[in-house]
Amino acid sequence: MNFKLYAPFKPTGDQPQAIEKLVSGLKKDMNHQVLLGVTGSGKTFTLASVIEKWQKPTLVISHNKTLAAQLYQEFRDFFPKNAVNYFVSYYDFYQPEAYIPQTDTYIDKETEINEEIEKLRLATTTNLLTRHDTIVVASVSCIYNIGSPREYGRFTLEIKKGVKISREAIISRLVDLQYQRNKYQFSHGTFRVRGEIIDIFPAYEDTALRLLTDSERIKSIDRFNVLNTKVLEHLDKIVIYPAKHFITDQSRNQEIFAQIRRELAEQVKKFTSQGKTLEAYRLKKRVNYDLEMIGEVGYVNGIENYSRYFDNRKPGEPPYTLLDYFRKPYGDNWLLVIDESHMTIPQIRGMYNGDRSRKLTLVDFGFRLPSALDNRPLTFLEFSRRAAPIIYDSATPDIYEISKAGQVVEQLIRPTGIIDPEIIIRPTKNQIIDLIGEIINRKKRGERVLVTTLTKRTAEDLASYFNEKKYIRDKLFENLNSFEIPNVQYLHSDVETLERSDILDNLRGGIYDVLIGINLLREGLDLPEVSLVAILDADKEGFLRSSTSLIQTMGRAARHIRGCVIMYADQITLSMRRAIEEIERRRKIQIEYNRRHNITPQNIIKPIREKLVEKAEAKDIKFFHFLDNKKRIKYRDLLRVDIDQLLPSDKTKFIKRLEIEMKEAASILNFELAAEIRDKVREICKKE
Repeated sequence: MNFKLYAPFKPTGDQPQAIEKLVSGLKKDMNHQVLLGVTGSGKTFTLASVIEKWQKPTLVISHNKTLAAQLYQEFRDFFPKNAVNYFVSYYDFYQPEAYIPQTDTYIDKETEINEEIEKLRLATTTNLLTRHDTIVVASVSCIYNIGSPREYGRFTLEIKKGVKISREAIISRLVDLQYQRNKYQFSHGTFRVRGEIIDIFPAYEDTALRLLTDSERIKSIDRFNVLNTKVLEHLDKIVIYPAKHFITDQSRNQEIFAQIRRELAEQVKKFTSQGKTLEAYRLKKRVNYDLEMIGEVGYVNGIENYSRYFDNRKPGEPPYTLLDYFRKPYGDNWLLVIDESHMTIPQIRGMYNGDRSRKLTLVDFGFRLPSALDNRPLTFLEFSRRAAPIIYDSATPDIYEISKAGQVVEQLIRPTGIIDPEIIIRPTKNQIIDLIGEIINRKKRGERVLVTTLTKRTAEDLASYFNEKKYIRDKLFENLNSFEIPNVQYLHSDVETLERSDILDNLRGGIYDVLIGINLLREGLDLPEVSLVAILDADKEGFLRSSTSLIQTMGRAARHIRGCVIMYADQITLSMRRAIEEIERRRKIQIEYNRRHNITPQNIIKPIREKLVEKAEAKDIKFFHFLDNKKRIKYRDLLRVDIDQLLPSDKTKFIKRLEIEMKEAASILNFELAAEIRDKVREICKKE
């Protein structure tokens, strides 16, 4: 299927020339181009138009999950009949394996995987191997090792109606593909067997499959709705892909195990010669346990540390990443878009060294084999060599992108005629009282406000202060009605991935009037209801108050006809001056365009999209609400969960969550609560 763009509007302003120039550049084999587009000029629509004209699989990389989620939703709306995928890190909670020699502290890898995001990741790789019309919106996690696309594509189960195959053979193959048999909880990556019926829930789909076997033949294949078991369609054949990215070929295990044991023997010998008896013992115990688990069940936590052997790579060779899932079927015949490139490129540059530093310590102290160093992100050079033709998309491209670009395409006109925001500088004295007054005025008009601070703690404390409604009404604004007091929420990197999108939707929907944050309020957020951006500590020179950062932050107010930026500062820094001058330059260009074309600026009216991932709904409080999001609940709510209602597998998850909360309570010196949670864990364990 070809890419087909669906949009209720056509290119306008300077979008047509941008689309034409970018497509022309691709046809002329320009490997690097820059799209310099201001906020609100429709850069995403321009890129979607380029994708439609170019007709090549496309990878869009964003530097944070929040922006990636927004881009995914936008591309999904533009290409409803094509395969638009979302690929970000699937951890809600991630504590990497580490060792601190100074205190002899080993920190085991501890993760909490978001099953919905894992499903979306698996759907991404499956679509890349089966469909040409694929767009992937990814975070920078796409440069991390995910296993060989060749092995992933080879490990499939193809079933045709009427074909002779035994039930036992199907079950055995499903286990090889890392599907778990579970008759109690039918979830992604599991299957269940009831008589002649085999139900399979693919790890990458929202619907399940039902196989009806008759003796040793497949009698029927149906796709059905998991919630109500309603049959959606009858199929003649299906292809089932693995439930995990890291798959081991059992037939090669002995050969691979021999290679790993040779490396183990060499490393143990090295430790012994250096008098490191403890390190030698520790490594031997760890590796032998891991190999035994892989041999028995085909998987072990930390299997990625042996990926060099399973991928058949040489020492030092780069890992297989999402880019290889593009390269395997398409070579260089695809398109790479780097969104907000001035932020994304530095992130890609810095990932390799940080990962290697942590793992070198693990290797030196006997926790991992040296080959674990090859389970890593790509270096920037490796990334560059694997990239297809690149379009860098940014309102403030950096020197690197400009120097590499065959052409820089500017897109400075907003089709709506909206002008860049007015900039006001006010002193820091009584800034909070002044800001509350500005927020209340916006709330009365049904508008929204963004506030940026320098630290997470300040964002949280300020949100808490603003939400003290009685104090604000009684002490600061005595004539204020209670419904006029704003509802405030903070947004920063500690808020979980899918929750961020919900918070932004709630801001647009009016549940919140104000968002307070740091970097997540900087780039690309499409919030047309926001009429005011307040920048606290604007004169504190540094990364978060550089001219580039200030321009990006100001751009959040450029989607409203009454857009305004208030900078609270006691002096005008060089960065502030540069940012103000650039915004004024862009204001003049838009004003002149509006005058020539007799355009009256119009507010953007944009519907709130469907949620990125639909959450389960329940009439009563269910246990999974406590498992899904530790930031959303109070600690003591965990202690009220009815243990007898949990399935065995859920009890294990619940205990793990309780232990996390216990440690967090202890870390903030709330030892009384930590003890309560500890007792709850003991109570559950006694009942098992």
